Amino acid sequence: VFQIKAFDLEQSLQEVTERYEKEKQKRKALHNSLIELRGNIRVHCRIRPLLPFDDAAGHSQDRQRNFSEKVAYAADDETVLVKCSRPGHASVNKTFQFERVYNDLESQDAVFADVAPLLTSLLDGYNVCIMAYGQTGSGKTYTMLGPQLEGNLAFAIEEESELGIIPRATQEVFRLISEKPPGSYWVEVSVVEVYNNEIFDLLAKDSCGKVLSVKRDVVTTREGKSDVPLLTHETVENASEFLHLVNKGLQLRVTHPTLVHAHSSRSHLVVTLTITTVVFGDNFGTLWEDEQTSQRLNKEASFTFTQKMRDNKSTSSSRASSPVQLEATEKMKQVKTKLQLVDLAGSECVGMSGVTGAALRETSFINRSLSALADVLGAIAEQRAHVPYRNSKLTHLLQDSVGGDAKLLVMLCISPGQKYLTESMQSLGFGTRARQVQRGQVKKKNFPVPSKGK
Repeated sequence: VFQIKAFDLEQSLQEVTERYEKEKQKRKALHNSLIELRGNIRVHCRIRPLLPFDDAAGHSQDRQRNFSEKVAYAADDETVLVKCSRPGHASVNKTFQFERVYNDLESQDAVFADVAPLLTSLLDGYNVCIMAYGQTGSGKTYTMLGPQLEGNLAFAIEEESELGIIPRATQEVFRLISEKPPGSYWVEVSVVEVYNNEIFDLLAKDSCGKVLSVKRDVVTTREGKSDVPLLTHETVENASEFLHLVNKGLQLRVTHPTLVHAHSSRSHLVVTLTITTVVFGDNFGTLWEDEQTSQRLNKEASFTFTQKMRDNKSTSSSRASSPVQLEATEKMKQVKTKLQLVDLAGSECVGMSGVTGAALRETSFINRSLSALADVLGAIAEQRAHVPYRNSKLTHLLQDSVGGDAKLLVMLCISPGQKYLTESMQSLGFGTRARQVQRGQVKKKNFPVPSKGK
């Protein structure tokens, strides 16, 4: 009798659990729809594991134990719990809600699984921006790029499970493109860093072809968009070409050891993939009735477009285009969408990082630019008439993405130890404010949609 009852209870529990999971998925889908409509910023939070450098060197054993004690936990996959009681301090017991929370055991695969759907939006005509925010040593660069080996980033195949969002996103973009008609997409990459409130082009080359960091400026166009004149855009045809280029640029990125982190990024890194979609059609009103003509025009127009992109100068001596090529070029439209991948420099407490001299100046610029980012989000949230994008080169550069022209995901990275409680609370507060920003529905790039011929 007891066995039958136990079996019935187990079955009931399983049914209730399944119903709960289904309802949870429905609620998530509705929440996502609401985010889309309001133009909210998605905020995910990743809590890294405790690491050897979390032990405070030079302190008594008791104090070391307290410092390396965990105070930030993933209560569930949407809630961060911060719980801490210290002698002489007010106790902390606070929860923070986000779209997704990753505990310290969750892999790079799990993090990317929630990012991947945004990349489909990119090919559907939306701009997308993913940025990592958090203090120095909280795992931003690991989350965005992957592990660092002796200061250089490892994009090796054997490290595939450790790859971060930037290399994975690129692989996924090229996978999605491979499913589309050949020649209908064109991908370019730019890599810039914002260091001491100056913008540097990390793909610029000297006359000998050597990559070197060149200062650029950011301007606002007549359309009110931000632009970096003379910025180097390199064409890439696959993920490995992209990773090779980015690795070259990253060799020039400024890092500096601090007491918190041996390879602390001293600059904000912005990697941008610009995807040009080539749309073909007969005045974009009717589909090609003859499939063979359609394929031929696609091929000819793709060839013409590719040649134009590779050879940006017009030559009068070039051979005359065939009527089909001319017809195809006239019937070709280009739509550009951008994927911005941002690894922000670490916010930090000067006393904690132990920096002096030039490094102290760097820290001051980093903290000011992150403060400017918080001010911009505050102004948008309060729907102020003036949003202070130009208070920092970082916010001016990211103006379009932050201001509502892109689907924006902020990946908060926090350290779990008591030693970094103040910094973690600051990051969680930033994420909470970012979630409250309503920017209105993100606009889709206007793809001409062909209607069927009679």
